[in-house]
Amino acid sequence: MFIPLHDANDLKHIKKQYVTITLIVINVAVWLFMAGAGDQTAQLAAIGLGYIPSTVFGFVERGPEQSFVPDYLTYVTYAFLHGDFMHLAGNMLFLWVFGDNVEDAFGHVRFLIFYLLCAVAGATLHGFVDPSSQAPLIGASGAIAGVVAAYLMLHPRVKVWVLVLMRLPLRIPAWIPIALWILLQFVMFLAGGENQISWAAHVGGIVAGAVLTPIMRRRGVPLFDSEIVMPKAAKVALPRVGTTIGAPQPATPGPAWGRQPRE
Repeated sequence: MFIPLHDANDLKHIKKQYVTITLIVINVAVWLFMAGAGDQTAQLAAIGLGYIPSTVFGFVERGPEQSFVPDYLTYVTYAFLHGDFMHLAGNMLFLWVFGDNVEDAFGHVRFLIFYLLCAVAGATLHGFVDPSSQAPLIGASGAIAGVVAAYLMLHPRVKVWVLVLMRLPLRIPAWIPIALWILLQFVMFLAGGENQISWAAHVGGIVAGAVLTPIMRRRGVPLFDSEIVMPKAAKVALPRVGTTIGAPQPATPGPAWGRQPRE
């Protein structure tokens, strides 16, 4: 529907979005390693590091050769694994476009905590919806859904370039594509959309992002672009009719030529 490309939204509090860049580098590096290791290793990693509700809730157990980390750590580790290149590219593009300004509004450390909490929330709702599932959940979508929700709450009026239907580039306010994207996630979640996508993880991340943003943003960072002020027209005193601009004028009460009156 919409693919984000770029936003003209300068950083105000940090020099560089170090956490966002690091997260992208880690995700890409993990995917490249798994792609080079072969399908069997990638499947084993998905089982050992992915979030599997049935093992978390104790219905089944991973074999010793599949237990890379304790089950509770898979609430986070799953978010650093991806299936194919398009899965990775889509998530990282959303993180690149929207993550820097959310990191700017939160600060580096709080943004990292926020990102991981949104990943946990995504896995949690996914597990509650289908606790007996033995399919591993992988992908950063839950965490990034929280980032997108945070951006909507922080900068809904900022203009972003998006690609519509994979063909038409448009520059529109951020709230339009983000609100439509969020609406789609809830519709597909409630309607039980295609089961290869965890709509529950997306919704969990969105809800967590919306709840955490007012709490974790920097003190003084406004919500909903409330710092954006439309320019006001300024009144300027004009010379009286019949006088020459620049010629000396007799003193008169009120503002002098070229000086703006107080409002």
